[in-house]
Amino acid sequence: MQQDSRKAIIAWSLYDWANSAFATTVMAGFFPIFFSSYWTSTHSVQESTFYLGLANSLEAILVALLAPVLGAIADRGGYKKRFLIFFTFLGCVMTSGLWFVQAGMWPLAVMFYILAMIGFSGSLIFYDALLPAVASPKRVDFVSSLGYALGYIGGGTLFLVNVLMYLNPSWFGFVDEVAAVKAAFISVGIWWAVFTIPILIWVKEPRYGAKEDSKQAVRNGLRQFIVTFKAIRDLKVVGLFLLAYWFYIDGVDTIIRMAVDYGTAIGFPASSLIVALLITQFVAFPAAIAYNFLGKRIGVKRALLVAIVAYCGISILGFFMSQIWHFYALAGMIGLFQGGIQALSRSYYTRLIPTEFSAEFFGFFNMLGKFAAIIGPILLGVVTILSGSNRLGILSIVILFIAGGILLMKVDEQEGVASLESFRSSMAAEDLNRT
Repeated sequence: MQQDSRKAIIAWSLYDWANSAFATTVMAGFFPIFFSSYWTSTHSVQESTFYLGLANSLEAILVALLAPVLGAIADRGGYKKRFLIFFTFLGCVMTSGLWFVQAGMWPLAVMFYILAMIGFSGSLIFYDALLPAVASPKRVDFVSSLGYALGYIGGGTLFLVNVLMYLNPSWFGFVDEVAAVKAAFISVGIWWAVFTIPILIWVKEPRYGAKEDSKQAVRNGLRQFIVTFKAIRDLKVVGLFLLAYWFYIDGVDTIIRMAVDYGTAIGFPASSLIVALLITQFVAFPAAIAYNFLGKRIGVKRALLVAIVAYCGISILGFFMSQIWHFYALAGMIGLFQGGIQALSRSYYTRLIPTEFSAEFFGFFNMLGKFAAIIGPILLGVVTILSGSNRLGILSIVILFIAGGILLMKVDEQEGVASLESFRSSMAAEDLNRT
């Protein structure tokens, strides 16, 4: 039995260590800076922000459409790990491919970035779906938090090396900053691939029934997706939580993806923005674990609401930010709450869903998260373009946190647990009708 096995938990958590290098070095760090200063250097700051927001939103649409269907197929055929390998491979190759994109070639940079993001986001669907297989309900909050904590320290460690490469390229044998940043993209691909190996070896594919061959899995997976979509009315609490998550995680993701671009737009130097990202990473490492204990003390839902209120404050303070130390302070605040809101959202969701359909339900989880990520960057980009102010753009994100918090307060976990039996009965009846 691998559930609660120390080896399986560490191997699962190390995948966060692996893929977080992409989230830090590429998504939050060097890609926005490089996109503005190298690939779109002949465009205005507002145009660069708009293109970057559009790229993030397009990737979100593609992943959102694929997520629940692929999740259903993975559940039926036992393909969670296979899909994890495929999307990880895609992400590693496309990230490394940014090395070849020359100055001014922003459409090609966007294409590579979108495909790498699909690899990153797609892999997370099946990584998250393996969480119930490695952690029991008693340990799921801790294990989810451990994954995010290792992700922050792992991603932060490689990012620190990449920052040193960028600030001192001659130390590493690079001719200039451009070569150093491009090499950083390759280092992410290698890091991501190497630290994926433990989860492939020591985490077993969970079995909740007879494994189907590929044709059956695709056919029955598509049917299951349709049935689940219809039967979701039996899981109203799941739907309400997903709607709340849709709003508040969009605000979180938008800040993660666009913070560096925002700092660049209001005139902060790239070196200071990178320092701020490092602050976030290394504050978030202990904070993600500590937030697990806060969840135990006051309840997971209340802990999530505390984080949502904090993010409202961060967005408002971001509007007034004018000094470099302001950005550093906000980076520390983000680090305190970012890991906690992500980890506890994931573990809270496992309490509301049937574990035997975890990939499909995490497909819905990621689908709504991705559809939400369509709204945030476009909202920020459109408000920025229409108002001519990046500050009003960042302030507009508060709307998403307020909506998410109000909806989350209406979620009743006990009612959600009780509704699972009704859902399982409807799924069993559907399987019986097919046979």
